[in-house]
Amino acid sequence: MDNIVSLKNLVMNFEDGEQILHGINLDIKDKEFVTLLGPSGCGKTTTLRIIAGFLEPTSGDVFFDGRRINGVPPHKRNVNTVFQRYALFPHLNVYENIAFGLRVKKTPEKEVVRRVGEMLELVNLKGFEKRSVNHLSGGQQQRVAIARALVNRPKVLLLDEPLGALDLKLRKEMQVELRKIQQALELTFVYVTHDQEEALTMSDTVVVMNNGSIQQIGSPTDIYNEPVNAFVADFIGESNIVNGCMPRDFLVEFAGKRFECVDKGFSPNETVDVVIRPEDIKIIPAESAKLTGIVESVVFKGVHYEMIVDGVDHKWMIHSTKHAPVGTMIGMNFDPDDIHIMKKTEVDG
Repeated sequence: MDNIVSLKNLVMNFEDGEQILHGINLDIKDKEFVTLLGPSGCGKTTTLRIIAGFLEPTSGDVFFDGRRINGVPPHKRNVNTVFQRYALFPHLNVYENIAFGLRVKKTPEKEVVRRVGEMLELVNLKGFEKRSVNHLSGGQQQRVAIARALVNRPKVLLLDEPLGALDLKLRKEMQVELRKIQQALELTFVYVTHDQEEALTMSDTVVVMNNGSIQQIGSPTDIYNEPVNAFVADFIGESNIVNGCMPRDFLVEFAGKRFECVDKGFSPNETVDVVIRPEDIKIIPAESAKLTGIVESVVFKGVHYEMIVDGVDHKWMIHSTKHAPVGTMIGMNFDPDDIHIMKKTEVDG
């Protein structure tokens, strides 16, 4: 697939001198669902607004279909944006809200009728044409905003936390709907969120950002199973992150014990971050385990129990369908490929 959007060495400084983006490089492929994921203030919305043309980068280039578009105003870019606040026109009904962009372009009425009809069917709002947008639910209003953005047939749709105002159940339903729409239209979607589950559920590619820099780019599976640093591991799902060192390749030491691992390429006795996912820790009898601890709390989460286990120098989180009573001494076990070793980094929080 060809790249439809390319960002080269993007730097963004605000007027007070604060640097928001630190040399962002990103290629977005045609027909791809890409999610910019990160905590508040990491630069993901700024990146989206630069692609849209609402902000001009301090330095660096934006390419669309191979053409540099720095300085091109938003209305002349083949992109549309859906915001968290849908900004629907309260004096117009559903049909006229969707048709607004076509009317501005003086599209022939016959074409307006056809394309608005297509959009109403796509977003499951057939029969709502004459309804006031003020009488729609949050999910329905969001569908109108998406239809209005898509009716002009942009090549790229930018979505800035569009599900943030919805309740949890509706949010999950709309995640599925958005993915279906993107696949049906074969468009490129660039989606901004701070919700890890949302990013993993919807995306072809996840771009994890922090402090104005890209930390990792990969598929949801890669991002979850092979985080490149402790920040990504901590931000994507739950993780146990402990201090360790690598005496040699394929051997790591932490919590006073040595364990075989599958990692290599570190200096002898280099200090590292050791990451083990809670679901990868198995409960075994304490007498047959290298690593032991006392169960401090047990919470039933529906599909598993979440246990906090007090080890010698670290509190471990375990997700398991089995559990041990509070106060019990247990053993913890994991396979070599459950241990993820990474270079030392700071983990926010």
